[in-house]
Amino acid sequence: MRKLILVTSLGLTAASALVQAEPIKLPVDSDDKGTVYVAPNVNPTEQAATVNGATVGVQRPDGSGTYIGTDTSTPRPTYSLGASTGGNVSLTGGVSSDGKANNGVKAGVTIKY
Repeated sequence: MRKLILVTSLGLTAASALVQAEPIKLPVDSDDKGTVYVAPNVNPTEQAATVNGATVGVQRPDGSGTYIGTDTSTPRPTYSLGASTGGNVSLTGGVSSDGKANNGVKAGVTIKY
């Protein structure tokens, strides 16, 4: 019985991490070519919420887009930029860096079915 409860709680933790993976995108401007958005990095506390940077991006109707952002929640700010293609098979790529020790590259494929 204990193993079943442990597996269930791990599954719920993984599911909640997946749900929170997509930031909230607030549209700034929109037309038939696409939408310009801002996605603030909001960290709530018990009594308030602080904004530690944001991401600005463009999302096109076909699903392609670009973004650039900053995260100031750490002692050294981290900057990132990336892009994605549209369609049923979307390729994504991006880089992030704090200018010193924290550097990263990410890539992925999204398949819509």
